[in-house]
Amino acid sequence: MKILIADDHALFRDGLSMNLEKLAPNAIVSQASNFTQAQKIAASEPNLNLIVIDLDMPDMKWEDGLRELQKAAPKARIVILSASDENKSVKKALELGVAGYISKRMDTKVLNSALKLIIDGGTYLPPSIMENGRANVAGRRTNGKHLTARQSEVLSYVAEGMSNKQIAYEMGVSEATVKLHINALLRAVGATNRTQAVVLAQKMGII
Repeated sequence: MKILIADDHALFRDGLSMNLEKLAPNAIVSQASNFTQAQKIAASEPNLNLIVIDLDMPDMKWEDGLRELQKAAPKARIVILSASDENKSVKKALELGVAGYISKRMDTKVLNSALKLIIDGGTYLPPSIMENGRANVAGRRTNGKHLTARQSEVLSYVAEGMSNKQIAYEMGVSEATVKLHINALLRAVGATNRTQAVVLAQKMGII
């Protein structure tokens, strides 16, 4: 697994790198101090799996930096790890298609659990989004005209940040079947990734 960390604080980058290497012993971790450096690394490394970025870096607006990274590494999942947890920034980032949003203010154990979940293929959403995502599963199935019962069930688990493996266990099916349901879910709500599916589903009134 290849991971890129972009943060303008060297000590934080080093600490996060050590943490990620413990959580994923086979990971190869690269570092960048700003968006520009991150884009250069992403463009030169086509096999990046995960990019962890801070929003507050001085060389450009984070929205622009995020979009450029998405262009440079279209196959990589991008996760924000930031001291900013304002609802406006969180919602904007999720709308732009990040795979997760983690606050630096978290307890270390919770932070590690969130990172492990993401490394395993899951999605970590802020508590406010998670609470909305868990609300009224029955309502999803009756109001979600765009979704089948199975897609609604998968959406419930995706909103809770579960990985494909965890969803497969809960549903009693194979991971391959879960992938098929998730792909169908993405098409149904017009999303390009799991996190965006939750955000769009909320806007459509499905959640």
